Amino acid sequence: MEGVEHRIVKVNGINMHIAALSSKGYRPVAPDLRGYGDTYSPDSVTCYTCFHIVGDLVELLNTIAPDQQVFVVGHDWGAIIAWYLCLFRPDKVKAVFNLSMPFTPRNPQMKPTDGWRAIYGNDYYICRIQEPGEIEAEFAEMGTETVMKALLTYRVPDPLMLPKGKPFGHSANTPITLPSWLSEEEVNYYVTKFNKSGFTGVINYYRNFDRNWELMAPWGGCEVKVAAKFVVGDVDRFTICPA
Repeated sequence: MEGVEHRIVKVNGINMHIAALSSKGYRPVAPDLRGYGDTYSPDSVTCYTCFHIVGDLVELLNTIAPDQQVFVVGHDWGAIIAWYLCLFRPDKVKAVFNLSMPFTPRNPQMKPTDGWRAIYGNDYYICRIQEPGEIEAEFAEMGTETVMKALLTYRVPDPLMLPKGKPFGHSANTPITLPSWLSEEEVNYYVTKFNKSGFTGVINYYRNFDRNWELMAPWGGCEVKVAAKFVVGDVDRFTICPA
């Protein structure tokens, strides 16, 4: 690990300074989830259910922290997975601190994508990316760098829409100015990783919302029992979920 004292690990948008946490006596771990970074990225949609992702984490914990409970921090999809981990294996979790995505009890009357489509329409990003290969082809036409800059700089505090021909609310050739907190070097890091693995693995998380809804039927009505904290931003657009 080169230059560990200055290393910043990015996990789903969170910057975790490994050295700072280590200096407080913690053993921080920031894994690449399947489909992300340099890890396993199968193409099949069915390889990204909540059971697969939590299974990966449990195996990781069995390896690095056997017979121990851990503190879990999650943001966005990381938060969703952390809630699943707390439901499936509370014995593994000392406490959970999640950002952006609240715990959402299962609605037995409606599949998630049906709820989002009824509220926001077919251009809502989760609805738009359900068809395997479709959004990948559009992203390929835009180019990885443009896609990453658009995703990382999108600041409209409304539900994200991806209309055909004008995703992110502008044409693909619209210049994107990076904010002060995001450097070209950071963007290039993500571009390199996604050029290697593609977007399919990451998008497959979203294509499993309905499948996870079906799999979670036995946990209907269950609550998260471990100690939990939740933080959300005033203009966080990712917290709107069908009840």
